[in-house]
Amino acid sequence: MNKTITIAHGNGGEENNELITSIFYKHFKNDILSKSEDAAVLGVPHDSIVMTTDSFTVSPLFFPGGDIGKLAVCGTCNDIAMMGAQPKYLTCSVIIEEGFSTRELEKIVRSMKKELELNNAMIVSGDTKVVPKGSVDKLFINTTGIGEIMQPGISAHNLKEGMRVIVSRDIGRHGAAIFAAREGITLESSLETDCASLYPQVKALIDVGVKIVAMRDATRGGVAAVLNEWAKTSEVCIEIEEEKIPVSEEVRGICEMLGFEAVNLANEGTFVLAILPEDEHKAIEVLQQFNTDATAIGTVTHQHDGKVILNSSWGTKRFLDLPTGELLPRIC
Repeated sequence: MNKTITIAHGNGGEENNELITSIFYKHFKNDILSKSEDAAVLGVPHDSIVMTTDSFTVSPLFFPGGDIGKLAVCGTCNDIAMMGAQPKYLTCSVIIEEGFSTRELEKIVRSMKKELELNNAMIVSGDTKVVPKGSVDKLFINTTGIGEIMQPGISAHNLKEGMRVIVSRDIGRHGAAIFAAREGITLESSLETDCASLYPQVKALIDVGVKIVAMRDATRGGVAAVLNEWAKTSEVCIEIEEEKIPVSEEVRGICEMLGFEAVNLANEGTFVLAILPEDEHKAIEVLQQFNTDATAIGTVTHQHDGKVILNSSWGTKRFLDLPTGELLPRIC
């Protein structure tokens, strides 16, 4: 562990895991926290309530397809939805830089209201702090959410051999869109973030009877981080077919130009799903009603437990490791 915090410690990858394990888990560890799920399942009443919290420091505040307000509500509600729960109540705390435009603030709050309505959730408490100019970069938001479980037992600890891994749509859009907006890259096509509320998709899966084994939105660290966390947590191997991973031409172009891998880029409206083989067709059919790129990308095996293997279309194999370093700081 480094003696000082670096930008890489916030990447959702290897350094971030090291920071959480060596400092926060060391002092805060308990049975609920150590499960390392997207949201904590609380013991009252009867393990039916989940809770999560998240902070947002994205730059720029406004980007193609969204803004920090939409991101804040989607991010917290999505973490609740990934536990098979319906978002119910949120808190909202803001740290505002002196001199920030009230017009822009209201625009951001309107975005939050729209996403709250999509989730049928409400802000019930909050806090506002204003700090001197230069103390923060314009606006930081923290949201904490509480939800009610619809389908219990969803966990990254449950993966077994033979289970199928599905991605809900094309990957890497949020990271690529933020980078393009930040660096002023002009694209011939209109690349937008995938930022969206995922609760409607989760509810649709549950309503048709899909038995969800594990589920996680692929935010910081992207799909690669989710798969590696699952492989280690469940002590299994996850084998992914590289040619099956859906990547848009815009994202692929940015990755080729800058040397990124789409599987490492952040998403804010894309999730990974582990299910039983018999539910694969039904799950994909439901998800394709929301995005036609939803597809199965791999299988759980015991080839190399704790590892993710990427099978190429050329017949080669390589380990897909946790991302290291910080590709794009302040993306969420």
